[in-house]
Amino acid sequence: MLSKLEKRAERTHWGLFLRKDWSRNKLLYAMMLPALAYYLVFQYGPMYGAVIAFKDYSPAEGILGSPWAGLSHFKDFFEGFYFERVFTNTVLISVYTLLFEFPAPIVLALLINEVRSRAFRGFVQSVTYMPYFVSLIVICGIVKDFTNSGGIIQQIVASLGGADTALLQNPDYFRPVYVASEIWQRIGWESIIYIAALSSIDTEQYEAARIDGAGRWRQMRSVTLPGLLPTIMIMFILRMGNLLNVGFEKIILLYNSSIYETADVISSYVYRKGLIEFDWSFSAAVGLFNSVINLALLVLANYLSRRVNQNSLW
Repeated sequence: MLSKLEKRAERTHWGLFLRKDWSRNKLLYAMMLPALAYYLVFQYGPMYGAVIAFKDYSPAEGILGSPWAGLSHFKDFFEGFYFERVFTNTVLISVYTLLFEFPAPIVLALLINEVRSRAFRGFVQSVTYMPYFVSLIVICGIVKDFTNSGGIIQQIVASLGGADTALLQNPDYFRPVYVASEIWQRIGWESIIYIAALSSIDTEQYEAARIDGAGRWRQMRSVTLPGLLPTIMIMFILRMGNLLNVGFEKIILLYNSSIYETADVISSYVYRKGLIEFDWSFSAAVGLFNSVINLALLVLANYLSRRVNQNSLW
């Protein structure tokens, strides 16, 4: 235990350090202020509104004036008819996306890294980046056209023995269509960070591997993947922190009442309850539950990554 004099000396030391740092880096602190203000106003400020999850919120009475409801909204959600459906769908879609969409940009980056032709590499990157910059409404319209009866993807499925109906009218096909559209839309954009990480690997390691007789496949296993692993782990931890945040925009644009069985997720349920049925407190409680689960997954993934390979966010 530190004595009072030691604690006072430590506080004085930190005070002097901060004053000196401020005097040396005033411009850097000034540049940081807009970003700090953004997070305070748009990220931390709205957290105050989460209190309506514990109230029977009414806009006329305001947040402070609305009566206290405690945990009743959470209880209604957990005991509700739709809890099992929306939670199961959210977990399954999130896990499928993690299993198939998360590795896709890594594989693309590795393949692009092996291409020697700059022209072909640029062409591939441009083609794969393009869907990310297209409006989500347009993307969902294309997906619907391709999967409707007579669409090119539906015809391929039918030729392989699948149902000759619109895929998005069949609950069994919604999850594969959603995950495939996520890969198509995001693979190029998310590969950028991996391509940048590959460019930072020391070329002398490849030369040493070639001298030792390693072919391109062995170089990828022994040099490229180990060099890429820290970036992969950081991206994986960040993805775990958003695992259950299945975006309601694409879900709502793609789904319909006939496929709620497999398409309805927590975010779309919150949208219906909050903006259509005006049950703000209940939707806030559901959203808060979702955020707490994501936070727990983020902390767990960071802890496991730090224990296993010493890569972590903190």
